[in-house]
Amino acid sequence: MLKKVIKIVGALVLVTLLGVIVTPFVLLQWGSPGMAAASRAILHSAIGYSGAEVAEAELRQGLSLAGSLKLQVFASGLNNARFMAVSEHGDVLLSRPRNGEVILLTQDRNGDGMADARRVLIDGLNRPHGLELKDGWLYIAESNAIGKVPFDSKNGQLAGDYRQIVVGLGDNGNHWTKTIGFGPDGWLYLTSGSTCNVCEEVDPQRATMMRVQPDGSGLEIYATGLRNSVGFDWAPWNDELYATDNGRDLLGDDFPPCELNRVERGGFYGWPYFNADQRDPDYGARLPQGVADHRLPVHEFRAHNAPLGIHFWRNPPSTDYQRTALVALHGSWNRSQPDGYKVVALSWDDKGRIVERDFLSGFLQSDKLLGRPVDIAEAPDGSLYVSDDYRGTIYRIGVDGANMPASAISSAEENMVSVDSALSAYTVAERAELKERGEQLYRQYPCASCHNANARPLKALPQRYSLAELADFFVTPTPPMPQYPLDSGEREALAVYLFSLAE
Repeated sequence: MLKKVIKIVGALVLVTLLGVIVTPFVLLQWGSPGMAAASRAILHSAIGYSGAEVAEAELRQGLSLAGSLKLQVFASGLNNARFMAVSEHGDVLLSRPRNGEVILLTQDRNGDGMADARRVLIDGLNRPHGLELKDGWLYIAESNAIGKVPFDSKNGQLAGDYRQIVVGLGDNGNHWTKTIGFGPDGWLYLTSGSTCNVCEEVDPQRATMMRVQPDGSGLEIYATGLRNSVGFDWAPWNDELYATDNGRDLLGDDFPPCELNRVERGGFYGWPYFNADQRDPDYGARLPQGVADHRLPVHEFRAHNAPLGIHFWRNPPSTDYQRTALVALHGSWNRSQPDGYKVVALSWDDKGRIVERDFLSGFLQSDKLLGRPVDIAEAPDGSLYVSDDYRGTIYRIGVDGANMPASAISSAEENMVSVDSALSAYTVAERAELKERGEQLYRQYPCASCHNANARPLKALPQRYSLAELADFFVTPTPPMPQYPLDSGEREALAVYLFSLAE
């Protein structure tokens, strides 16, 4: 009897999982524009799906940048691009949790607007997310630990061994990412999200902000009731700490709001018993005795906008952005009409009131999802970098573009990596042989049924991938592309052929 029950339960679980994955694909084809965009967001969150390629021309027409700044594609082809840190010499460090690595994108020194090179700085990590550079050290927040490694910013190289200084952090459940940042007090701050949509946590470290000394000692809980505070930063004019927070789901399109909280030591910020100033319908009546009054948000974002990274602009190009924080709104996955998908500017006036305005928008175009902003980082010269984990792109917002149009993006033609350069390791004969073998594979598997001039074109691959990266992509391709039984030689040949299409 027990075996029969187990089989029935297993079958129900399998059907449910299939429904979660298959339903969004159905809505992509036959749903309304809003449902199609929401389905892309669901699939992206669940399995890393990022849809069809987006042409640079479409981005130029779609994205809008406030003011007269210059927007450029600094790097692309970086699936699961999450949090960043910028070295004092202008190199960008980027975490890629699903790849278990931190990569380094070297500063643009040749003036083409793009990173001069990219390489893996450290790999073999457990879902790294938050990054911080301090006093010659690179600090990395893995999902279950914090580690540090000596880092030489002059040459962009690690200068010693990586070691974990905090271990045993919980990373099960929904919100496993960890974000870190050094405060003005010299402590390293750390956020750990909830295991669930709404529940009472068993692990007291979940749904909190913590802090620890730079050597890993003295770990303590700093604030509680923060459901999923992925981003935080300190206002440079008064050192007050602000953190974004993602509200719970399944209470309708317009409730609860996502939050910006001013975080103070010992503060309780409501979750799971309150949503902003209202008691939660499921857990509001369970508020334990003796819990301190919860702190209300200082600013509310629209429901389900999913604010992630926040950065106070230290060296803005004009007074328009004095006392301003930029916030990446990752975008909703559970609204009937999708919302968010942009970077907003929050400006504090003399009385402390906060005004929200669009800064970088246009990632959502009816049923087209062009990107999902994650993090904002600032270079020493005041320029900004914005990561997008849906399109796998890092954008640079330059302070030197006063005469550029608002939506200016460097063109693909200006930044295209030549095919000859990408395939320079092969002789003419080797290249021809690999190209012919790759074309046979392209025809053997019905690649052209999805990739053609009108859908998912392959013309810009050398700009987005190195040859090795493209060959590795075939091992675990992004859905809906199927996984084909290719050996290493076949993957190499197919990559060479696809690169040749850009000739």
